[in-house]
Amino acid sequence: MIRDSAKLCDLVRLGAALSGVAVLAVASPSAAQFVVTDLHPSGSLSSLAAGIGDGQQVGYGNDPSSGLPHALLWTGSPDSVVDLNPSGFDSSEATGASGGQQVGFAPTRGYLRAMLWTGTPASAVDLTPAGFLTSIAYGVGDGQQVGSYQPGGAEHAVLWAGTPESAIDLHPAQLHFPWSRAMGVGDGQQVGFVMNPRTLHALLWTGAPESAVDLNPAGFSTSAAYGVSGGQQVGSGLTGASEHALLWTGTAESVVDLHPAGYRHSRALGVAGCQQVGLAVDPTTTNNHAMLWTGTADSAVDLHSFLPPVWTMSVATGIDADGNIVGWACCDGAGGGHAMLWTPSIAADDTGGGDTRTGHTGGHRHRPHRMTSTSLMQ
Repeated sequence: MIRDSAKLCDLVRLGAALSGVAVLAVASPSAAQFVVTDLHPSGSLSSLAAGIGDGQQVGYGNDPSSGLPHALLWTGSPDSVVDLNPSGFDSSEATGASGGQQVGFAPTRGYLRAMLWTGTPASAVDLTPAGFLTSIAYGVGDGQQVGSYQPGGAEHAVLWAGTPESAIDLHPAQLHFPWSRAMGVGDGQQVGFVMNPRTLHALLWTGAPESAVDLNPAGFSTSAAYGVSGGQQVGSGLTGASEHALLWTGTAESVVDLHPAGYRHSRALGVAGCQQVGLAVDPTTTNNHAMLWTGTADSAVDLHSFLPPVWTMSVATGIDADGNIVGWACCDGAGGGHAMLWTPSIAADDTGGGDTRTGHTGGHRHRPHRMTSTSLMQ
């Protein structure tokens, strides 16, 4: 399955190059078309969408009374929002969605607890293994959840299958790094990174600590992986003083540098269906712009161009198999950000209502933050 998906991505790119038929992302915003939906819930102080899967979008919104974040679940519109904040917790955040499951974390008594939901606050399951105080879930896929916990005070990557008892410690002691974190899971693979006080190395696992593959490519001093799907892994690496979005297919040698020409820094955060999303730093304004790639640096599409001018920065955090993209946008001097959903669209009409804008394409359409995650630049 994974090998077939990787081959399909290669064929999509090759077919487009040979036939001249436009794929979704082919070097300029005019080659792609999206409708943008502002998911921001009425009354929230700010909101952010962090993950997407199977028709659901997740993230958080800041409660107007307390100002604290609450994990949120949407199904395509601001009115569909469900507050997932579990009973007994003052705040929470959702980080990923897949197969009707949502993951994230909620703090209690000064400790973070990894959480798993199935659509309601009452469904919340605390994934923290017995005897431990702190854990966080960052990704979900195929009934598995990944994140980290702290055995003996050192952060270790962890893999769950729906219960605290199912926890598998993925920390690869053989690589001699003190800390590790798992960020994404899909198709039997898990990605994340190992770290020490000086550097991070992107990692790929297949369900066990001894399966760890160091993805750090030659020429990069630091790297991290944030998403995985269909045999592709995405993240970023530091080369010189510049962070570059990266794409792998299972080995360090397979790396593709996605960094778009003319931007200062870039990072890939999500992947699905031969497409990758993330952000790049505009060289003029130094603001983040949400980005979309189809496997190469030249395929980059600046998704920020589909937003109305009031939005001055944006980040794409996740993408699903149908090409729907989530993230957030913000505007200078206007308070917090808004969760956003970019939806591929054939029609060129403005949908009217809300903060939306469409782009245009001249051919057939094929569907085959400042840097806010662990910063390689810090």
